[in-house]
Amino acid sequence: MATMISPTSVCRLRPGWRLQWEEAQQRHVLLYPEGMVQLNDTAGAILGELDGQSDVEAVIQRLEARYPQAPTGAIALDVQAFLVDASQQGWIQHD
Repeated sequence: MATMISPTSVCRLRPGWRLQWEEAQQRHVLLYPEGMVQLNDTAGAILGELDGQSDVEAVIQRLEARYPQAPTGAIALDVQAFLVDASQQGWIQHD
């Protein structure tokens, strides 16, 4: 069953997990007690906007302002799909 994350949901990293820039790899990684997940640029940008206070719509608006060259609606679709996947993977929590 697919996880639903609404535009008004507030997402945050799972407790004990941390987003970090890994200089040696030139990419963001997601650190957790048992290991590390290497992230692509899109995942790093989205997770970097999750502050535990802003809802999904605010995250999308900030990313659209940061990447104005993206096709209309593309960022919203990417964010929504990524957050559903990240939730299913257990990387994030949302309310």
